[in-house]
Amino acid sequence: MKITKITAAALAVLMLMCSSACSESSNSSSESKAGTTDSAASGGSETSGNPEGAMPEKDFVTSTDGSARVTVDGTKFMVGDEEIWFNGVNAAWDKWNDFGGGFNFEFWNDHFSKLHEAGVNAARIWIVCNGDVGMLISPDGTFEGATTAHWEDLDDLMLLAEQYHIYVMATVQSFDHFKDQNQNYEAWRTLIQDDEKVDQYVDNYIVPLVKRYDDSDYFWSVDLCNEPDWIVENDECGKLDWLYLESYYAKASAAIHANSDVLVTVGMGMIKYNSDSQMGNKISDTELSSLIKDNDKYDSSLAYVDFYSTHWYSWMISNWGVMYEQTPVEYGLDGTKPVVIGEMPALSSDNASYDVVTAYESAYNNGYNGVFAWKSSGGDDGCGLWQDIEPAITHMMTICPEKIFPLDDK
Repeated sequence: MKITKITAAALAVLMLMCSSACSESSNSSSESKAGTTDSAASGGSETSGNPEGAMPEKDFVTSTDGSARVTVDGTKFMVGDEEIWFNGVNAAWDKWNDFGGGFNFEFWNDHFSKLHEAGVNAARIWIVCNGDVGMLISPDGTFEGATTAHWEDLDDLMLLAEQYHIYVMATVQSFDHFKDQNQNYEAWRTLIQDDEKVDQYVDNYIVPLVKRYDDSDYFWSVDLCNEPDWIVENDECGKLDWLYLESYYAKASAAIHANSDVLVTVGMGMIKYNSDSQMGNKISDTELSSLIKDNDKYDSSLAYVDFYSTHWYSWMISNWGVMYEQTPVEYGLDGTKPVVIGEMPALSSDNASYDVVTAYESAYNNGYNGVFAWKSSGGDDGCGLWQDIEPAITHMMTICPEKIFPLDDK
């Protein structure tokens, strides 16, 4: 059944009823991937003294019944008994730090409607861009939770996701949190290197997040961090040790699995740190579970990612080749989990032969479980926008429509 477009006003009434990256170096994701400024950097800032730091009084009420929930079966994603392939986009933000900041309901309503009509069934969305907005974090890294505005904006987003059948991969953290140009970077660096403060963050944000939206079939997955590679490699992000980051991923993934059916991943910036044939798979089951095996607070058997979401851009060709032209195993992944290409350019200024339509189809033919091109919203950063991605989306609807909308809900 085709969805009828619902007006923003009607959705707002329903809401009241239900509840009261592309460069070789670590260029900020709020900046251009091609070196110019992205208009997304206007979300404002918010301090840890905000009195609005409380969950809304009413729970989020889903309109779904479990029939559209995504599960993992070996190296496939399933909806019920049917395989699903993610014909996805990075709808990373409208305005930088939308949620709890400059969230625009009408924009997201129109954008989701447009995506759905073209054949998009999933979007990777940065629900926290750099930690300066919506997060209640003190200068010493003490984490109290998220603002009421943050939760209310997410409620609106999830209502729209359900209306337009868009599966949401929610990115909750990025290397941008740790960049020394940001307001709260010292607090985030302190938090990630302190076991007790990481526990606070997991208890006061990650667990409430998945519990609030666990009943929604379209809150598909949590991406624990966008491109942590740069936190380790670059001075401007602190050059922190991998063990601190991995400990957070271990704790957060274990807590998510203990409290919900939501899937978990980490958006690795490059295969370099996602493969035992390179610098080691920093998010392997063995690596994550070993870090909390003696921690009474977490069940180490639940410390794992459900799928891999490695990123790929043309600058990587000289090091690792073309990801979508190889199978996941040929590219260096371990072959034990589903794999999506979590970021890939819609346009590639440094590769004249690159064609996003071919890339999507080749990824499908080589066994990837979805592709999320960068990006369908936000400012033009030189890697393409929706008009550049749309031909690939519509092409895939001629290749595997039954896998894109396995419930025949297009």
